[in-house]
Amino acid sequence: MSDNIDKRHFDVIIVGGGVTGAGVARDCALRGLSVLLIERGDYCSGASGRNHGLMHSGARYAVTDGESARECIAENMILRHIASHCIEQTDGLFVTLPEDDPGYQATFVDACNAAGIRADVLDPADALQLEPALNPGITGAVRVPDAAIDPFRLTTANLLDANLHGATTLNYHEVTDLIVEQHRVVGVRAIDRRSREQREFRATVTINAAGIWGAQLLQRAGVTLNMFPAKGAMLIFGRRVNKMVINRCRKPSNADILVPDDTVSVIGTTSDRITIDQIDDMRVSADEVDTLLSGSVKLVPSLATTRILRAFAGVRPLVAADDDPSGRSISRGIVCIDHDERDGMAGLITITGGKLMTYRLMAQQATDMACRKLGNDRACETATTPLPGSRREMAPLTLASPHALKSARSRHGDLADEMDLTTGINRVQICECQGVSIGEIEYAVQHFHVRTLGNLRRRTRLGMGVCQGKMCAARAACLMGRLNGDVQAAKDDLAHFLDERWRGIKPVAWGNALREAQLTATIYQGLCGLDMAITRKEGDA
Repeated sequence: MSDNIDKRHFDVIIVGGGVTGAGVARDCALRGLSVLLIERGDYCSGASGRNHGLMHSGARYAVTDGESARECIAENMILRHIASHCIEQTDGLFVTLPEDDPGYQATFVDACNAAGIRADVLDPADALQLEPALNPGITGAVRVPDAAIDPFRLTTANLLDANLHGATTLNYHEVTDLIVEQHRVVGVRAIDRRSREQREFRATVTINAAGIWGAQLLQRAGVTLNMFPAKGAMLIFGRRVNKMVINRCRKPSNADILVPDDTVSVIGTTSDRITIDQIDDMRVSADEVDTLLSGSVKLVPSLATTRILRAFAGVRPLVAADDDPSGRSISRGIVCIDHDERDGMAGLITITGGKLMTYRLMAQQATDMACRKLGNDRACETATTPLPGSRREMAPLTLASPHALKSARSRHGDLADEMDLTTGINRVQICECQGVSIGEIEYAVQHFHVRTLGNLRRRTRLGMGVCQGKMCAARAACLMGRLNGDVQAAKDDLAHFLDERWRGIKPVAWGNALREAQLTATIYQGLCGLDMAITRKEGDA
C-alpha cells in the first residue's frame, strides 16, 4: 500500500481475480493503462480453480456449438505458444462405448473438420495401444488435440506479468458497492476482509470479471443480468490412470471426461442448476459421487478399485437463455457487455460466459472495449507475447540436477531458474508428493502473493498429492510461521488448511480415503492437539 492507491485514479478497475480477470489485467497493463484488480478471496479460488484442467481442442463443442469450438481450437494453439509451462500436451481420445450411438462418430468428425479441429479416426485396437487403461470394449475412437492445463499456474503467470507492467492487484478485498454518479460508474467501494478496513477506489472504466458473482455486483448499480449458476462436480483419483484425455463420443453429458492432471486423474463433470445462495458453499452430494464414479468406470474399468482422493465442485458463469434445468444447452460462448449501450450505465463493462480455454480472448474483447472508451489505440499483444515461465530456453536437466529444480521447472517453467533450489536447506522437500522444496516456497512467498497455506497450495500444488497434506502441512506451516513472523497465525492457518482438505474428502470418505483421513486426524488432533474447530477465515476456501 506504499503508493497510497486509495488516492490514485486508475484507467481501469477489474473486479474478479480468476483467470479472466487476471488476463484482463495483463492485457490492459501491456497496453499502458493504469490498472487495479480486486479479488474477494484468493486469486483463482472461484470457478477458475474448480475445473478439471482440460485444455479443450473445441472437439467437445463441435457438434452442438460450432462457434465455441472454433474459438477453442484457435486459443488452444495460442496457449501452446504463450503458456507452454502450464500445459501437458497429452492429446485426447473421443471413444464410443457399446451403449453409445455408433453413428455419432461420423457426425462428430464432420463437425470437427468444419471447425478446423484435427480429428483422426483410429481403429479401437490402436486406441487401446495408445491408452491401455481404456475400456477394452470400445467400438470407436477419434484422436484430437486436447491437452491438460493447470489453471493455477496460468492465473499466476498472468497476474505476475500484469504486476511487472505496473498493475496493482489486491486479494481478500470484497467489492461492496459500485460508485455511481449521474448514471456513470466511477469506482468501487471495498472492504479488506482481513483488517475490515473500508476502502474506496476510482477509475474511468470498471470491468466486471467476477463470473457468477458478477450478477450480484451489477445489482448494486441497478443493472440486471440473468445468470444461470450451473454446478459441476468432479472427483480426483489417487493416481494417474490415463496418459491422454479421454472423452465419451456422444452429446455432452455427465461424467464423460477423464483428464490426466500431474500425478492424478480427474473425472468430470455433472451439470445441475443451483440457486444463487449456494454458490459460496457448494457441497458434492452422494448422488453426484455415484454418477461420477459409475461414469468413470465405464471409461476406465480399473477406477472401480482406485482410491478417490477428494470431490470438489465449481459453478459455471452462464448467461441464462432458456429453461434447460442442467444448462447443457446454453452456449459456452463469450458475453461482453457495454452497459452504457445496454443499460445507460456508462463506465461499466461485463465480461462473462466462455470457459478457461477462451480466457485470453475474453480478456482481449473486454480490453478492446475499455480502450475504445479511453481513447487508447494500442494493439493487443497477449496472443504473441509469452507469459513469465514460458519465455526462455532452459538449460537441459541432467541426472545430477537437484530434484527440487526438476519439480519446480515442471510447475513454473523458466521462473524456476530464478529460485535458489541448489544450495543448502533450500533443496529440502516440504511436500514429497509434489516435490515442493523450501526454496520454491520462499520464492512463492516473495513473488506470488502467498500469505497462507491455501495460497501456497494454489501456487505450488503443496498438499494436493496423495497424502492431501497429511505429511507436508505441518512442515509448511512451520516454514510459513518463520517467513511471516507469526507462529500463532501459522498454527491457526494449519487448522483451516486441514479443514479445507477434509471438506473435499468427506463426500468420498470410505475405504482407503477414510483410513487416510483418520490417520491425519490422529496425527494432528490426537498427537499434536491441534484445535480443528477454529472459525473459518474470511475469504479462505
